[in-house]
Amino acid sequence: MKYEELISILKQHFKAILKVTVLGTIILLLILYFVYPITYQSEVKLLPPEEQNVSSFANLIGGSEIQSFMGLGSFSGNSQLFAEILKSRTAAEFVVRKCNLIDYYNADNLYEAAYLLQKDLNVEVTKEGIILLNVPVSTDLFSRFSRQNNDMRFLSAAVSNSFVAALDSINKNKLNQRAKRTRIFIEDQIENAKKSLTSAEENLKNFQVENKTLSVPEQLQASLDNAAKIKSQIIISEIELQTLQYNLKEESEYLKSLKKKIDVLKDQYNQIEAGRKLDKDYLPSFNEIPELSLELARLTREVKVQNEVYLLLQRQYYTEKIQENKNITTVEVLDEAVPPLKAYSPRLLFHTALGSIFIMLSYILILIAYNQLRKKNA
Repeated sequence: MKYEELISILKQHFKAILKVTVLGTIILLLILYFVYPITYQSEVKLLPPEEQNVSSFANLIGGSEIQSFMGLGSFSGNSQLFAEILKSRTAAEFVVRKCNLIDYYNADNLYEAAYLLQKDLNVEVTKEGIILLNVPVSTDLFSRFSRQNNDMRFLSAAVSNSFVAALDSINKNKLNQRAKRTRIFIEDQIENAKKSLTSAEENLKNFQVENKTLSVPEQLQASLDNAAKIKSQIIISEIELQTLQYNLKEESEYLKSLKKKIDVLKDQYNQIEAGRKLDKDYLPSFNEIPELSLELARLTREVKVQNEVYLLLQRQYYTEKIQENKNITTVEVLDEAVPPLKAYSPRLLFHTALGSIFIMLSYILILIAYNQLRKKNA
């Protein structure tokens, strides 16, 4: 079609185009205002989780027991992990139960409602790591002036906040389960350490009675303390390694560094055993002392080692026991979801204007098609 023909059609049917557009716009406005479902959307913002140490054993070894207790309730993760948890079926089922959404979705059961909720859920992670979450909820038809309109405003906020509660609940459950597994494992280690300590104490006592010796020479005390400290670190690190293998993959960088640390500690301990002094200025090596004193020193050292291990395990046991029953929030909310003042959809002015343009263009296309058809039949 030529440009002149198009202008001619527009001039010829200008009034008809205007009438159809105005009438269609009025009808569209009435439908959007009185008939169309109203959608509300309330957003919640979550701060990115803080980076935490993988294990509290490391703090115990370093002597920071208080830090271990204070930091144990934290959840190690990142924003993307939190986003995936929020998208999970477990989180959706939690929200469906809490907000009674089975009726809202007209679903047959919990699982169907959770599936529909997952499809509606919007989760975004910004480049700063902040998590944005919202779920659009809509009224029925003809609900502009009904009570349901106000109910949906509050439901939109409740659903978003319930997802935060779901994330926190899942995190706590995982932490408590991890603490329970660790506690049970440590219980066995404590029993073994107790037996080893009792055996070491008996051996030392028998040696002292048999040889009529009460204590090691004072000059050996520093070497014993040093050897006992290194040996206890090796044992605790090995127990930590066994514990973490439940939760971390073999290629984990933390596991690799822990294994390297154990190798270094073993090398230091072997040097002491072999008689090479770690500090030649202050600490005598074991091969420089008489046989009797050497045996007494080794037995005393074993008691010190087992006693240190037993005490550290006891502290860790009660730490995990506390964690198993802890109820500390694992999610930090930046902006809580609140009932929105304005509807997310429909946007009356924008959608009406867009609809008017669509009606006008559609009618013009119909006129052009009719004109072309008439020319062919002429």
